[in-house]
Amino acid sequence: MAAEREVAPGAEADGPCLNAREAAAWLQLNEKKLYELANKRDIPAVRIGGKWLFPRALLLEWLHEQAHGGVLTDRLLISGSDDPLLSAAVGALAADLGSEACVAYSPTGTLAGLELLARRRTNVCALHWGSVETSATQHALLLRRFAQHPQWTLLRLAHREQGVILRRGLEVDGIETLAAFDYRWAMRQHGAGSRHFLESALASRGFRPEDCTVVAEARSEREAAGIVAREEADCAPGTRAAAAEFGLGFVALGWEAFDLALPREILFRDLFQRLLTRYGGAEMQALAGRLGGYDLAPLGRLVAAG
Repeated sequence: MAAEREVAPGAEADGPCLNAREAAAWLQLNEKKLYELANKRDIPAVRIGGKWLFPRALLLEWLHEQAHGGVLTDRLLISGSDDPLLSAAVGALAADLGSEACVAYSPTGTLAGLELLARRRTNVCALHWGSVETSATQHALLLRRFAQHPQWTLLRLAHREQGVILRRGLEVDGIETLAAFDYRWAMRQHGAGSRHFLESALASRGFRPEDCTVVAEARSEREAAGIVAREEADCAPGTRAAAAEFGLGFVALGWEAFDLALPREILFRDLFQRLLTRYGGAEMQALAGRLGGYDLAPLGRLVAAG
């Protein structure tokens, strides 16, 4: 006869959440310690109507995370903003690791990446939201949209040059020309940092995104650059590095901060530290120089997350 699944005392076998008494019994903690962890946001919990509830699936995942050498320490999943240098660093680390561990990068755009981080579907989110000068405020405000933000750390990777990617042979003086005349745009989706940067630049010049003739939507920087490279569009918001990777033109709009948001427990995980080492290594520095539009001086700086 198959062994019965262990259930916390008083809990429904298939119930998705445990109350404080049930969770304490299941974790073999006293309730005072459990409340302390919950109030510090160090354990997955939500307070509804004055009572704490503990999602069973997230508690199990939390236990795995706490275990030294646990089952989740051999993988690193990165979402959020697209970046040629981060993609190259992930690829190089994956080659170093072989079958030892898995590191993967799924560019989703800034806001979608933070949603995945909040739902614990990814370990790290790459993000950018506005200029370098406003990033300390804007990135903190962005993270505060999510209840989980007190558990997160914000780490700076680089400063990047942001602007508009141009098809080969197209020469314009600025984005005013691209917005005012019938140029074809490959626009980024809502929630993408590149779109946010472009919208701010357009607004400062008296234009709106609706003034742009949009013929395609791109879900990442490199998809946008690919659409322009195939001449299916004339221009797209993006970084100088993405334009250079595809041999395209570029109109500069300014510099932005490129950060990583991640839970504090991930920061010192071996795989993450090896990724930082790869990102700042000689090979990636040389690539950053060839692509242009990178300043790696801030790499590794911890930023106030709000």
